[in-house]
Amino acid sequence: MRVLLFVIFKQSGDNCFILCVCVSQVEESVLSLGKFNSMVSLAAFFPFKSAQAALENMNAISEGVVHADLKLFLETNLPRSGKKKSVLGVSDAKIGAALQEEFSISIQTGGVVAEITRGVRLHFHSLVKGLTALAASKAQLGLGHSYSRAKVKFNVNRADNMIIQSIALLDQLDKDINTFSMRVREWYGYHFPELIKIVSDNSMYCRLAQLIGNRKELSEESLESLEEVVMDNAKAQAILDAARSSMGMDISPIDLINIERFSNRVVSLAAYRLELQEYLRSKMSQVAPNLAALIGEVVGARLISHAGSLTNLAKYPASTVQILGAEKALFRALKTRGNTPKYGLIFHSTFIGRAAAKNKGRISRYLANKCTIASRIDCFSDVPTNVFGDKLREQVEERLSFYETGEVPRKNVDVMKEAVKEVSLVENGEEDTTLVKKKKKKKQAAEMEVEAEETPAGENEDEPSAKKKKKRKAESEEAEEAAAAEDGAEETDTPAKKKKKQKSEVMDAQQEETPETPVTKKKKKKEAAE
Repeated sequence: MRVLLFVIFKQSGDNCFILCVCVSQVEESVLSLGKFNSMVSLAAFFPFKSAQAALENMNAISEGVVHADLKLFLETNLPRSGKKKSVLGVSDAKIGAALQEEFSISIQTGGVVAEITRGVRLHFHSLVKGLTALAASKAQLGLGHSYSRAKVKFNVNRADNMIIQSIALLDQLDKDINTFSMRVREWYGYHFPELIKIVSDNSMYCRLAQLIGNRKELSEESLESLEEVVMDNAKAQAILDAARSSMGMDISPIDLINIERFSNRVVSLAAYRLELQEYLRSKMSQVAPNLAALIGEVVGARLISHAGSLTNLAKYPASTVQILGAEKALFRALKTRGNTPKYGLIFHSTFIGRAAAKNKGRISRYLANKCTIASRIDCFSDVPTNVFGDKLREQVEERLSFYETGEVPRKNVDVMKEAVKEVSLVENGEEDTTLVKKKKKKKQAAEMEVEAEETPAGENEDEPSAKKKKKRKAESEEAEEAAAAEDGAEETDTPAKKKKKQKSEVMDAQQEETPETPVTKKKKKKEAAE
């Protein structure tokens, strides 16, 4: 039976079908236009209405979705029934699977389909009448630019790029500031070597080198300015004393000017680093607020940077997040059959440092689990909020206390229910999270006061105060007398009164049941005596 292979080909300006008659000979005739035309013929051609329609179809294909235009085109031109068996060839397996679900025709994605697609792409302007190679290349270039522009514009990870660049620059600034500070120390140390031992902070040393300049000009008048920099009176006095008896060499004015200029650059870099850290904190509160609340802005930004994006981090399992950043140690351990690392970048969080040595692996595994939950909430939630991050942080704190004291932590279900409730309140605009916490505390305090004031009588019977007991006894006796006077009126509902009422009823019943026995005995005794 002869098989007809229909190959679908999408160009920048059109959809088209190529009808292949002799499949076995196509591979040999791809490069030759004459042979390829004899083997392959154009079955259908449908140009796009506009560049926007072409872009929509291209986006749909890249996502593996069958567009309405493509579905209409296939339903119109694809033979559904006949003596000859038809196969639809698709170069992309993802869109092929989507077409298999839509249509009952068999789909082929491998084998000769790739060769036919290559030949159609090479000779496309010859197969379609009125189309030149120059026009086809321009259409391809325009659609490619539009597709790339749309991907950049609607990229969900575009905010992550700022975080990735910021944390990379922050790490680079740390290295550069340390290197430059050591250079200032060595350079200025020739003139004032004693200052290195007095001041250990790099940024402070650079500011002092800029302030002091020539140590011989340092006097008691500059003591206040030294105190402003070092924030310590004793240290400022020590610097002044060391300058008077320094063993350093003399320095020329031109060398001193260069040292001061270089120190000024290092101080400005340190100030810019603080501004950059504040910028990173603000970006993390917008992009990944829960991850930042759980593990901190810097560690969270390093996790996102190492993963490549917040989406990639959200796709990672907790076991991968746990050792993220320790890949070399992991593969070395697998190669040498040693112990695998327990933590990677999350080691820089405060939780692992606070845990005992035997619990570091356990708390890192638990923390990685919570980081995965926080990153997924940040990635796929519509409204950014840090409520879940705060709750997850509380859970990690409770787990730490459980390892230390044995106090059982709350269940994850209960904590997440509380978080969802708070988020719903915030989204509805009814209450803020801080107001919710304050109102909860006030409500609990009010309930405690009400319980202390209005406790039931049965609970207060065992209190040690004698006055309250006497008062309750007097009240119960008055109530019993009133009840007896009213011949069966309703009594009070306190459990003590009910017990007394039951006892009195039992006594009356016993007296009514046996009233004659003592009377008859007395009568008999009297008669015998007479």
